[in-house]
Amino acid sequence: MAEGALFHLAGKVLELLGSFTLPEVKLAFGVQTEIEKLTSTVSTIQAVILDAEKQSSHNHQIKDWLRKLKDVLHDADDLLDDFSTQVLRHKVMRKKKVRIFSSSSNRIAFSPKMGRQIKAIKKRLNAIAKDKEDFHFIQSFIEPQVMSRDRETYSFVLEDEVVGRENDKEVIIELLFDDNVVDNISIIPIVGIGGLGKTTLAQLVYNDQSVNKNFELKLWVCISEIFDVKRIVKEILEQLTDERLKESFEMLQNQLREKLSGKKYLLVLDDMWNEDSAKWLLLKNLLMVGARGSRIVVTTRSEMVAGITGATSWYALKGLPVEKAWNLFVKVAFGEGQLPKNQAFISLGKEILEKCVGVPLAIRTIASLLHSKPSENEWRSFKNYELSKITHAEENNILSTLKLSYDHLPSYLKQCFAYCRLFPKDFKIHVGTLIDLWAAQGFIKLSNPKQRVKDVGREYFKLLLWRSFFQDVEKDYWGNIWCKMHDLMHDLAISVAGTECTVLHSTEENIGKNVRHVSFNLLDSSMQFPIIKFEGKRIRTVLGHRRGRDFPCNALVSNLKYSRTLDLSYLRSRKMLSSIGRLKHLRYLDISGNHCIKILPNSIVMLLNLQTLKLKNCSALRELPQDTKNLVNLRHLDISGCYQLTHMPYRLGNLTSLEILPYFVVRDGGVKARASGGLSELNKLSNLGGNLRIMYLGHGKDDMMECKAANMKEKQHLHQLELWWDPKLVGETECFDEMSLEGLQPHPNLEELILLNYMGVTIPSWVSSLTNLVNLQLQSNCRCHHLPPLNQLPFLNSVCLVNMKALIIYRCHGLRSLPCKGIQHLTSLQEMKIVDCNELALVNDEDDGMQWQGLRSLHSLCFWGTPKLVSLPDGLQHVTTLQKLEILNCTNLMVLPEWIGNLASLHYLAISGCFNLTSLPQEICHLTSLQFLEIGNCPNLMTLPGSMDNLTLLQMLKIGEFPNLTSLPQGIRSLTSLKMLRVGNCPNLKALPEWIGNLTSLEELIICECLNLTSLPQGIHDLPSLQRLNITGCPILGARCLGEDWPKISHVPVLRLDRLWR
Repeated sequence: MAEGALFHLAGKVLELLGSFTLPEVKLAFGVQTEIEKLTSTVSTIQAVILDAEKQSSHNHQIKDWLRKLKDVLHDADDLLDDFSTQVLRHKVMRKKKVRIFSSSSNRIAFSPKMGRQIKAIKKRLNAIAKDKEDFHFIQSFIEPQVMSRDRETYSFVLEDEVVGRENDKEVIIELLFDDNVVDNISIIPIVGIGGLGKTTLAQLVYNDQSVNKNFELKLWVCISEIFDVKRIVKEILEQLTDERLKESFEMLQNQLREKLSGKKYLLVLDDMWNEDSAKWLLLKNLLMVGARGSRIVVTTRSEMVAGITGATSWYALKGLPVEKAWNLFVKVAFGEGQLPKNQAFISLGKEILEKCVGVPLAIRTIASLLHSKPSENEWRSFKNYELSKITHAEENNILSTLKLSYDHLPSYLKQCFAYCRLFPKDFKIHVGTLIDLWAAQGFIKLSNPKQRVKDVGREYFKLLLWRSFFQDVEKDYWGNIWCKMHDLMHDLAISVAGTECTVLHSTEENIGKNVRHVSFNLLDSSMQFPIIKFEGKRIRTVLGHRRGRDFPCNALVSNLKYSRTLDLSYLRSRKMLSSIGRLKHLRYLDISGNHCIKILPNSIVMLLNLQTLKLKNCSALRELPQDTKNLVNLRHLDISGCYQLTHMPYRLGNLTSLEILPYFVVRDGGVKARASGGLSELNKLSNLGGNLRIMYLGHGKDDMMECKAANMKEKQHLHQLELWWDPKLVGETECFDEMSLEGLQPHPNLEELILLNYMGVTIPSWVSSLTNLVNLQLQSNCRCHHLPPLNQLPFLNSVCLVNMKALIIYRCHGLRSLPCKGIQHLTSLQEMKIVDCNELALVNDEDDGMQWQGLRSLHSLCFWGTPKLVSLPDGLQHVTTLQKLEILNCTNLMVLPEWIGNLASLHYLAISGCFNLTSLPQEICHLTSLQFLEIGNCPNLMTLPGSMDNLTLLQMLKIGEFPNLTSLPQGIRSLTSLKMLRVGNCPNLKALPEWIGNLTSLEELIICECLNLTSLPQGIHDLPSLQRLNITGCPILGARCLGEDWPKISHVPVLRLDRLWR
């Protein structure tokens, strides 16, 4: 339990006590009296907890009194939760011959043993209540209030501006680009106390555009306290290869040398604590193979660490200057960053700011706290009575400054923050999982029955994020939200969590007697999870952060009587133990990633308190237990990636508390499973939110009736809906897909809609009513001919038509036209892909021009495999925001219009597989923003544009499958920004020009399948930036490169010839 969070725990005990007054609970003689007395005692104690916690910081006796109170409240919580589970079991099972229940009534009669246990708890609490009289506490039920930002809702993908580090960034970049450095690879440490923004500064530099252009490779590794050379090497390699590696250290270091050899790289080693010079030298020696100009940036709090790196000097990061610090304070503390009219706020703010000594984290944290205090008196009180206790601004006292913000949180947020101590430093936290974990411990309280746990938990997270307890928030490709904690905030979590939470890093560590929450973070990949003796300990949480090890489940489960949270994911388990059903207090169970588990034990349905069951990527799992319907408290059932599931269990629809169900299987392979639940199981699941994929929808009449019963229109919390029809049933003679889809109409709140293997000819008109739709994807809908009007979808920013229309439109072979009305209203549309739509024809007329002109946000447009595309729509010339245009395998495209030169923002142009294209307009040379140009597999193309001088920003040029090319256009000689040139399958190209030596930025040259190319020009030797040369499939030239032309290319670091690869 977190420091300062007892008020919430006492409230939870009172809530449990109140549940025993329900009519269906029949208490034994005398027990009712004990319940009433216990309720009175807990209420009396709760009234003084807030004052006691406030005084405990300077009174050890009060601190000890709170510790005793905490222990007995936890025991009371366990006992009452046990009884509450019995009530729930009676309601669900309706078993009348259970020992603790009355056999003569459906009402529950608890035995006198319950009275004795409650009496024992009451006795301990009475002693604590008596002791409180010695301290003369003041009664209070008013916790600190928290306020959200008034001016906006949170947008997780946007980062706040970084204030005041512009000069620091310039200095670091100058050091990166300094050519006067003697060493090929230099090390630049950034040193400063915690909270100054060392990582933020490194990120600013790392993402700078000039840095991107100057380094061939960029790599980022967070080191933190444990300096494990093998782990660091493995992380670097995984970034380079995008693969998971399991090799020995010997193999890993050889791979690292090979990948970095001759490459100019930038490596950031963030948050380094290592003071062991031998370990550092081992890593450093592996990194010294890079090209001249490579740089290693190290961020650290310690000058000793900086010295060990071998750097002769380092950049000492200081606090923000007074003016910059004040700008940051104003931005956070006052709405919209506007100074208030009351000058007293300004004066108080500047006095408070002095205590933050320019540390951005402290400034943000204190300013966000003050943002929630609207009165001058509250600001003055904070300055005089709380901030005044902090005398110096060294790192430990910055922690004290941060704790002031923690002290002003209500107890329910305090325990949410402190629980995060279980995550390792710099751990990437999945916010959805974090909310589930909070809920499992009872930290999330709903104020009314219509609220959803996910929504309230998200609000808790936002409040802590606004107070800077979390940072580095990002959204991944799938829409998942992730965050991290600053090191100092993690230190604060450790401090306030006390001895109840611990993270085990090795098998030798012991668990303290007061520990209730445990997580494993075994950094050494060779370690096995330890067999921990939990006897006598009331462990409530077991988490594992490093996966892929065998785990002693049996030994663990048998000692987790009081556990609320158990993480057994990715542990190579072959089956789940039936004993799992004994963990009656369990709220959160994660078995994800155990690929060998085929069936779950039936005992799992005895976990009546279970709220979260995660089975993600249990790829062998065949079915869920038949009595899954008994898990009436289940809110989150994740079976995504369980592709062997054949059906959903019967009466799944009883689980009306379900909020997250990402995957629903209607049928498998066209055969309905016996005793399975159809789509009608979704009827009453009105709380479903997030993403839902419905698999194996059928095409028949019975399937259509089921679709109507799903009641999708009432699911207002769904963000994404994927409807996958069974591809094996495409040949059915009669298809009812249009009526099925009509019956699956979702709520207008839906943001993403994906249809796959839909066999209807038209899309229902209700799509036009989805006014919040952001992404529409139609894939492999081969009979679809028409799209509905899209003019009512103002927020649509991605349409993908694949085998149809994304606008993703994907493989929609029957689609003949885009909506006759409406695309001009898609003012938010950013991406349109039309892929493999064989019948789609775009007409050039006045109306068409008006439609395309309205797409004022369109950035990316792709035509792939659209054979009826003869010319580009004229209206596109008005889409000046277009940055990417791809025309691939449009076999009947005959000409590109001259107006293509009007697309001033275009930086990516690819034209390939257009067999009837005979010429390119010279106006392509007016695309002065172009950075990537590919022209390939257009066999009837006669020439390339000659005047390419204006393409001064072009960095990549690919020319391929061009039989009519005899020489490279003269204009290429002026492309001094060009970094990569590829010429392939040009059989009539006989020579490269001597002026190729003018391409001073060229780093990579690829020549392949140019059969008549006989020699290299001398200019190849004059390319100062050339790092990689690849010549393959050129038999005459290849032989010459190993002989007469060898001196021209021998200096290139990376060479690949047919008979040579170095």
